[in-house]
Amino acid sequence: MLTPQWLDQLRARTTLSALIGRSTRLQKAGREFKACCPFHNEKSPSFTVNDEKGFYHCFGCGAHGDAIRWMTDHQGLSFMDAVKELAAEAGMDVPAPDPRAAKAAEKRDTLHDVMADAQAWFVSNLSSPGGEAARGYLATRGFDAHTLQRFGFGYAPEGRQAMKEALGKFPEAMLIEAGLRIEVENRDPYDRFRGRLMLPIEDARGRVIAFGGRILTKEKTEAPKYLNSPDTPLFDKGRTLYNLHRAAPAARQSGRMVVVEGYMDVVAMAAAGIGECVAPLGTALTEHQIEMLWRHVEMPVLCFDGDAAGQRAAMRAVTRALPLLRPAHSLRIVRLPEGMDPDDLIKAKGARAMEDILGTAKSLVDVLWEVERDAQPLTTPEDKAGLKARLMEHVDAIQHPDIASLYRRELQDRYSEFAFPKRESRWQQGDRGQSRPGQWNQRGGGGGRGNFQKGRWSPLPESDPESLERLRKAASGGARDGLSAAVLAGLIRWPDQIARHAEALARTPGLDPRFSLLLDCYDVNHHAKEPLVSEALATILSNSGLEIPGTAEYSGLRFGFLNPDASADQAAEDLVQAVDLLVERPVLEAALAQATSRFESELSDEAFAEQQRLLKRKLEFDSRLRQMATRQAASS
Repeated sequence: MLTPQWLDQLRARTTLSALIGRSTRLQKAGREFKACCPFHNEKSPSFTVNDEKGFYHCFGCGAHGDAIRWMTDHQGLSFMDAVKELAAEAGMDVPAPDPRAAKAAEKRDTLHDVMADAQAWFVSNLSSPGGEAARGYLATRGFDAHTLQRFGFGYAPEGRQAMKEALGKFPEAMLIEAGLRIEVENRDPYDRFRGRLMLPIEDARGRVIAFGGRILTKEKTEAPKYLNSPDTPLFDKGRTLYNLHRAAPAARQSGRMVVVEGYMDVVAMAAAGIGECVAPLGTALTEHQIEMLWRHVEMPVLCFDGDAAGQRAAMRAVTRALPLLRPAHSLRIVRLPEGMDPDDLIKAKGARAMEDILGTAKSLVDVLWEVERDAQPLTTPEDKAGLKARLMEHVDAIQHPDIASLYRRELQDRYSEFAFPKRESRWQQGDRGQSRPGQWNQRGGGGGRGNFQKGRWSPLPESDPESLERLRKAASGGARDGLSAAVLAGLIRWPDQIARHAEALARTPGLDPRFSLLLDCYDVNHHAKEPLVSEALATILSNSGLEIPGTAEYSGLRFGFLNPDASADQAAEDLVQAVDLLVERPVLEAALAQATSRFESELSDEAFAEQQRLLKRKLEFDSRLRQMATRQAASS
């Protein structure tokens, strides 16, 4: 028996462009190949072959298929002959027929007959006298006759045994297996759908595999508003997207696929001329459904209702997608105005308004940042640290290393900008006509003499010898440790990174005083529009009587940016993580010291719990530092 998994493997082992290229001249065009269509006469190429997605398509005549379809439609082979020929080339053995699998396939075919007859019965009921309420509801939605016919609207009448009587040619067991009847212990089976407007749910080939029903009578408050078929041999809701068989051809034309929350939203969008819409079926978007979308477009647009439930749905989709991300494949997300669904918006403002909103779709990283930033108040250092922890937890879920690295850098940059707002340049504070003690001057006069030649600054010790002496004494003590020294050495080696971290470092109390000197240099050079260079920074430290960080100071923390062979990108990423640890440490230590002092004075359970919570965070911080240093040391 040829299982879907085996056929997928066969397609994956077949390079479609090589197969088609044997008889059709293909020309490379970006990620695809183009040619004049072999299925109809044309002068300009409209036939495309996409190896990554495994299909060919002609925008002229609509020919579409995979490797097997090519062999049957173009080469004239039967399905089995096509499979055998492709399998021989791919080095795969064609599975021997399995009697049990054949019997299961026969059962599925029979269930398709059941579903087809049920659909015909629902449709006929809609036009009967009993379908008046359903027709009245559809009139309020404003769907035209073409839309009603295209989507196959029907009606399930009241009565617990109506379907059994209408589909009496099928055994009761088949109706139950198809999900049309419900069997309960010690009771007679009864119809699942009663008094509901019905919509068929179809597979990728357009065959009815399940149903969705909307309740029509307001009195049934205990009944769900929408009811879908259960999972059956034909239907797996986590592996099915409503309307995919119609949306896929439309998406090939537009290059876009839109995911909305429910099937009535799909119908409303299609009625407005937006045909490339699909919807999950009563569940959050699953990993399999995301992969299904990516087979058709690289960047599907998720459109959620403008309410709290819509935002939760968006975040669930984000967290499901993060581990699956791969180059050029992601999601874009749109939120409708609050209190509106697609039908509301289209009725109120027209299809153009919906198109405009779809054009504002945000990237996945934008939504991730905004949702977590706005999730709760961020008034204390602990609150802000919690935001960062949540963001990094999401980053850790990304399996592709390059994408994870880029997400980490992007989110850390946004976090730093948010947590450490831009400060006024030190150069611009106070008396702008004079240099302050410990600063560096490009001009003679003012606060002292100085010069700048070929990117090298000279210090001005005579401007305030006492100030420099205080700086040297402070540098001999204070926050001198391996992490500070490592970050100092990294910033001296990669001075273009100082601008990225200046705001965060300037707002961090208790840092090694040598950071103050580096930030002063950054301020002056930023004002003078001159680049910082490593030699200049080393000279400034040395001429000021301050030590240049030596390897002994950070010998236990061999971060990647200290590796002589480190690239600029790797150094930048590692510095982000190291600076974040450096900035977080004094805040955490101060909070822990305050909690410990409170506990010692109060001896209360609440104070003890707070002290233990912060102590646990401090231990986690130390563990993160060790892990990062160990990881970078191993890669150095």
